Amino acid sequence: MSQKVVTSNPMASLRPLLELLADGQQHSGESLGAALGISRAAVWKQLQKLEQLGLSVESEKGRGYRLPGGLDLLAADQIRAFMSRSGQALLGTLQVLDQVDSTNARVLAQMDAGEGHGLVMLAEQQTAGRGRRGRQWVSPFAGGITLSIGWEFQGGVQILEGLSLAVGVALARALERFGVPDVRLKWPNDVWCRGRKLAGVLLELSGDLTDRCGVVVGVGLNVGLAEGAGRDIDQPWIDLESVRPGVARNHLAAAMLEELLTLLSTYPNAGFAAYRDAWKGLDQFAGRQVTVHSGPRQWVGASRGVDESGALLLEIDGELQRFHGGEVSLRSGEAGE
Repeated sequence: MSQKVVTSNPMASLRPLLELLADGQQHSGESLGAALGISRAAVWKQLQKLEQLGLSVESEKGRGYRLPGGLDLLAADQIRAFMSRSGQALLGTLQVLDQVDSTNARVLAQMDAGEGHGLVMLAEQQTAGRGRRGRQWVSPFAGGITLSIGWEFQGGVQILEGLSLAVGVALARALERFGVPDVRLKWPNDVWCRGRKLAGVLLELSGDLTDRCGVVVGVGLNVGLAEGAGRDIDQPWIDLESVRPGVARNHLAAAMLEELLTLLSTYPNAGFAAYRDAWKGLDQFAGRQVTVHSGPRQWVGASRGVDESGALLLEIDGELQRFHGGEVSLRSGEAGE
């Protein structure tokens, strides 16, 4: 597969300034202007624009400006350098954007145009990120890993059974590389840590669902959310920095891509069967009482893992019932979950 690395930024003019401020140190307006080749007035205008990204720049008279805590910016060349040769070989185009409406929407559009196979898109911030069931995915600037991958399959949508669960396993394996503790999976497509949501997965389909079809795998993982950044999240959440601080975002993104691209390239032959046992071993709700909601209806029973297609198995009054994805959601029946 041909490889291409693209750094495409709707706010590209701000990237040099962000790179200078990323160290979290004080920089005078004069030194920033000299480094950027612009006037101090132009520097001030760019600093004002950073507020549009949700970044708070501190200024101190006589000393200059700084971004408290600095930034760990994504860079396409660094991500690819952290990947193995086999992982790099699976990459098509690798794009890193500063700000975008939705990486899934952009990659899905490319898939619909027949150009998205192997396309990987990451963004520092999404303005219209989506989760399951139309929920908003909150993505503060440089606060997580937000990525989408486009992939084409032959054989119709039936060969993708259980894929969202397998993606969860791939993400857990990527996190395991960095010693992240207490990672679990919540059916059908959430990654949890210490009883709270760490990452979410959204799969979207394109093309002929009976023959040649495409899938966009969207992932959002909380790395380090600033205080107050998660106030709009409607469920208990956690970020990586609170359980395993110091993981470099480019290194983490590379590990995630290696696991996900390997999964996508082998899934038509391996299927969910290759991931079922691993998923069951990470099941957050194994053996516990849960409630499954689907529209106005709900069912209560004991979670008994998943079947060979990835459907949830729920024991109700001694009988196993199967629940598939879509509008089905899962909530623990126990207090505090």
